[in-house]
Amino acid sequence: QVQLVESGGALVQPGGSLRLSCTASGGIFIFLTMGWYRRAPGKQRELVATITPAGATDYGDSVKGRFTMSRDDARKTVYLRMTSLKPEDTAGYYCTNSLGDWGQGTQVTVSS
Repeated sequence: QVQLVESGGALVQPGGSLRLSCTASGGIFIFLTMGWYRRAPGKQRELVATITPAGATDYGDSVKGRFTMSRDDARKTVYLRMTSLKPEDTAGYYCTNSLGDWGQGTQVTVSS
């Protein structure tokens, strides 16, 4: 079974930027579609972005034009570059793959 570990979450001011990372171990990576989801307290989980093994990306409507997902198969890592951050981006961010594995999340807080 694949283990996924997220990192990079932080407190950031509105308009700022962050890059999240998710590193996989214990299984295959190169052949899997990867995704980022987020969930704020009291709200339903929301799709943020996905990336296929070929590098094709899709984004949730709320983050289009602001977030960019990428992958580095040699390092078994996917990234989420977040720019123009808004308070409503505050959430726990979770990494997942097409096998149904999940990381434990990393917290992003956008506040003045």
